[in-house]
Amino acid sequence: MCAQPTPPEPPAGERPRSRRGEGDRLRGEILDAVNRLLVEWGSTEKLTIRAVAKEVGVAAPSLYLHFSDKTEMIWEALADKYRDLADQMRTSDERVAHENGGDPLARLRAQVHTYCRFALRAPGQYRLMYEMRQPTVDPGRIGRHPARLVSERFREAVGRCKDDGYVLTLPAEQLAQTLWAGLHGNVALTHSLFPDVSAEHLVLGLADGLLDSMIRLPGRASGAARDEGEDSAVVTAIRAILSGAEVPELGADTA
Repeated sequence: MCAQPTPPEPPAGERPRSRRGEGDRLRGEILDAVNRLLVEWGSTEKLTIRAVAKEVGVAAPSLYLHFSDKTEMIWEALADKYRDLADQMRTSDERVAHENGGDPLARLRAQVHTYCRFALRAPGQYRLMYEMRQPTVDPGRIGRHPARLVSERFREAVGRCKDDGYVLTLPAEQLAQTLWAGLHGNVALTHSLFPDVSAEHLVLGLADGLLDSMIRLPGRASGAARDEGEDSAVVTAIRAILSGAEVPELGADTA
């Protein structure tokens, strides 16, 4: 019997063709490479299909067997981070629902705090998710972005508040999006101004103020403080920052 011809060697810098069943592993290696390059470069602009292929050690066309384009590849690489945040928010929601008899505002507040803590305790991940410019896509496609996993948590929680009789200062969908934008601004400012200082209590206090200005019980004045002493502590901390004084730690009840 004649010997089978030896398959040609792959070009220098490229790995051999994957065996059957190894496609999932290659897909994982591609996503790992995307995350490494995003962390290294801090931008999606330099990241190309060819650059990722070189990092993995495969021919560029191989990536199109797994992803339709650069945008899908980046979104999929970041999806686990959005999923992790959404899962943490869901866990907080379920815990408070069990402890507080299901009060929807308390459940939403727990998710708000979890969102802020995630941003403060995993700043590298958060910056990749929300502070790095991502590829521009058609409006019809943006709804498939993995950030929808987090958006859904806010929209569902706000909807429960509305259904339970809480007064919303904006339509539910708009309020959920505005709350999300406000929380992001809160933590983004903290990342920018206090990169080496834990400002968690201040961030949570500001988040509470934002939430209480948007959702209230019937008969309660719009924007009324949830706790006068707590609001005073937040104001004191802000004034200390502006004056250059030592920032006092807010009470544990803001956490």
